[in-house]
Amino acid sequence: MRQTLRERVSQFARFCAVGVVAAGIHYGVYFLMQFFLHGAVGLNVSYTVGYGVSLVCNFFMTTWFTFRSHVSAGKVAGFGFSHAVNYSIHIVLFNLLMAVGVHRLLAPVIVLMVAVPTNFLILRLVYRRK
Repeated sequence: MRQTLRERVSQFARFCAVGVVAAGIHYGVYFLMQFFLHGAVGLNVSYTVGYGVSLVCNFFMTTWFTFRSHVSAGKVAGFGFSHAVNYSIHIVLFNLLMAVGVHRLLAPVIVLMVAVPTNFLILRLVYRRK
């Protein structure tokens, strides 16, 4: 069934709402952990743990709320693939921004601005597959 423009806009709005919550979880975990883990490795571990925690929450919110779907092995695999690509974008951009001197608390915000639209396009393919 082909979606109307209104349905696609509504879906994207739900995706953005879920993204804000997931980004808040990711950033909150990163923010707290980076005070305890120092240096480049500590920041990467903090960033990765935050991403992992938000990933689990994000999967269920995306499945049930954004795409109004059900959990399945195919969706877990597709979501996992999407987020493997997304995480790669995140960690590369995060480290590039850190290398050029962007503050450790601002870098994750910039990364999200770049990675979120890419992730939406990939996930839309995953959840539209029959």
